[in-house]
Amino acid sequence: MKIVISIGGSVLVPDEIDKEFIENFAKLIREIHRRHELVIVTGGGKTARRYIELARDFGASEVFCDLIGIDATRLSARLLSAAIGKDANLEPPKDHIDGLKALNFGKIVVMGGTHPGHSTDAVAALFAEYIHADLFINATDVDGIYDRDPQKYKDAKRYEKLSVEQLVDMVKSQSLGAGKYELIDILAAKVIQRSKLKTIFLNGRNIENMKNAIEGKKFIGTVIENG
Repeated sequence: MKIVISIGGSVLVPDEIDKEFIENFAKLIREIHRRHELVIVTGGGKTARRYIELARDFGASEVFCDLIGIDATRLSARLLSAAIGKDANLEPPKDHIDGLKALNFGKIVVMGGTHPGHSTDAVAALFAEYIHADLFINATDVDGIYDRDPQKYKDAKRYEKLSVEQLVDMVKSQSLGAGKYELIDILAAKVIQRSKLKTIFLNGRNIENMKNAIEGKKFIGTVIENG
């Protein structure tokens, strides 16, 4: 299978760099790569948000803030590439064409953002569409998609399944400013919809659960029903 994983920066680096988690995640990626083609798109997390907030305070434009965010995502990508080792590309591809070249060389493609205005979720969804991926995984710091923020509301309800139309409706009202993507942005949702991508939202910190999802076993998450 061709698998694209969008992993949030808050998963890789929740507060401080979590070396043990990154090592374990890299081990899983190497294991999966024995049987599947893999693309990993990394987010910028708190590092990106902190830099963006300060730049915005200085009066920087949203495009400038996006460029700062892109740099942060590529920093995450380089760190993960180092953890994966020789099976991964050393330099994060700057666009989907370069990413495809690395994939065709048999590499695990690890990359960050590409263009201002595109979240890393959008970059990942577009790459999945570009290569006709069999599975798109959005790995966040919660166990799927909820009716409201589960980190704020203990009684938040997780959806086991959602139609892609429901997903699109849920994200339409989200803020589109740099560094403010929460669930997923509208571009990524629309790409999932038009390409009929098999999509799963799950907790990226639960490595065994992610492995189960990829292997078609029982897992905790939200499946997007598309068509």
